[in-house]
Amino acid sequence: MQLADILSPNAVQAVGKVSSKKRLLQTLAEAAKAAHGVCADAALSHLIERESLGPTGVGGGVALPHARLPELDRVVGVFLRLEQPIDFDAVDRKPVDIVFGLFAPEASGVEHLKALALVSRSLRNPSLCAKLRSNGDPSVLYTLLTEPEASQAA
Repeated sequence: MQLADILSPNAVQAVGKVSSKKRLLQTLAEAAKAAHGVCADAALSHLIERESLGPTGVGGGVALPHARLPELDRVVGVFLRLEQPIDFDAVDRKPVDIVFGLFAPEASGVEHLKALALVSRSLRNPSLCAKLRSNGDPSVLYTLLTEPEASQAA
């Protein structure tokens, strides 16, 4: 599995100012609706429910919110690059500006976990994150994320 398998060009956005974590999750749900046709209200509800179990801010300015949705038949992703970092209750308490949301079928099991591991591994690459932070063009962001070395970053 590679990031190009779960991320489409229309699921990548550079976002201006977001006022709160909840508003960020709402933006993520709306982007998932636009890119993948999911119900934005259901996506938001499931994202908030997942966050209540523990924050998905993994540190280094990166968050990996994820949810399972009944209407999906495969794992899909949405990437947001924030112009201004926001507090996301991350494990290192640093604000977040790189957000990769994953949405999986309710019964996806191992595929969801593989996708989450792939995204996490890719976004632990400091070089990739620096490139993502220095670009605001969604097509450039998509290319950076889907280059073979991004998906194979250690």
